[in-house]
Amino acid sequence: MPTHSTPPPKPTHPLGDTNVGTTLRPGQKGTRELLKSYGDQLVCVRYRYDKARGKRYKTVELIIDEQDWMPGVAIPADKRLPITVGYGETELREQIKAAGGFWNAEKRAWILSYRTILRMGLENRIIDEELGM
Repeated sequence: MPTHSTPPPKPTHPLGDTNVGTTLRPGQKGTRELLKSYGDQLVCVRYRYDKARGKRYKTVELIIDEQDWMPGVAIPADKRLPITVGYGETELREQIKAAGGFWNAEKRAWILSYRTILRMGLENRIIDEELGM
């Protein structure tokens, strides 16, 4: 019989339950001193309000790391995609058929849902039709 336990309490933040009132961009009135301190790292300054405590907080958002990044493409899980399977990979072909995949002679590729491709670990076999691969 399953036991039901209560979830652990959410950690409380020192600011409590606050609402953002104003967001200022670097250079606006109220940010100049912080801009001197943080320079190009300063993204914005926010004023947060805690009604329960009757407090106003001034917070900053800073850039602390920068790395190159390529945005991914969101692929719907049920989208059918072509994948490449070698001629001699008969066992894999049978697994693909059992998972609902089928051969598309025109594309000369196996077609399988993206969800199943991920589940089977075949992401590296997806044929990028836009690149002609």
